[in-house]
Amino acid sequence: MIPYDKRSGKIWFNGELVDWADAKIHVLNHGLHYASCVFEGERVYDNSIFKLEEHTSRLFYSAKRMGIKIPYTEEEINLASKKIISVQGVKDGYVRPTIWRGSEMMAISAQQTKIHVAIATWEWGSYFDPKLKIEGIKLNISNWRRPAPNTIPWDTKASGLYMICTLSKHEAEQQGYTDSLMLDHEGNVAEATGANIFFKDKNGEIHTPIPDSFLDGITRRTVIEIAKSKGIKVNERKIAPAELSNFVGCFLTGTAAEVTPVSCIAENKFKVCETIIDLNESYQALVRKRKAA
Repeated sequence: MIPYDKRSGKIWFNGELVDWADAKIHVLNHGLHYASCVFEGERVYDNSIFKLEEHTSRLFYSAKRMGIKIPYTEEEINLASKKIISVQGVKDGYVRPTIWRGSEMMAISAQQTKIHVAIATWEWGSYFDPKLKIEGIKLNISNWRRPAPNTIPWDTKASGLYMICTLSKHEAEQQGYTDSLMLDHEGNVAEATGANIFFKDKNGEIHTPIPDSFLDGITRRTVIEIAKSKGIKVNERKIAPAELSNFVGCFLTGTAAEVTPVSCIAENKFKVCETIIDLNESYQALVRKRKAA
């Protein structure tokens, strides 16, 4: 894989298209040192960004929660996002808008820093190995927990929130797992390191944690809508780890993960059942604007 700082093409950077190699920032920027940075992750399907407006609205919400005033309108960011995928010729890939505070101040306070905005895009296939998306990925249970909602801006896509996700995923991979299940501050099931989680019970109903201390994903909401349209009952509730053995199916949802089945969480085993396969097929039909089977 080509390192991301060695790629070619253009990046939309503070209102201009610059060469990929010239999209540089100073090492003493506030975003790097104090995590004053928000971002989005968006999928491109057949040259079109799926739910672009929703992602941009969430980006602006995240920035506002972080006290960051974006020097562009939502419409300008939408147009810039469409422009960069056209310039880069991305058909099926990923878009990463990023907003951060600059280098004018180097301390906790950042009132006088310049706000920078960049949008990059590249061709990108499945987040997980395609074989694993068929067989199901394996999760351990992380020792790190999602913090209490009164300790962080939990409902944002801010860079600082992902530190424990990286630690959890690294530990999972070292143990032979693909990803890690994270619990919330109360010890209930929360999410994976970069995706929301769902379970299927023996009666065919779907269960998913209430997003009250972690991000309510755009893909999560989309899959819930798809499930309900199929007459599947979706229960959003607190889920204790002790309940995992009662479920027969499990899957993750996310912009990168899409709909990915899970074969096990620690010692708990799950089947890649027809319900999960059908939800994935319907999701793929939706994002590519095809008629579902």
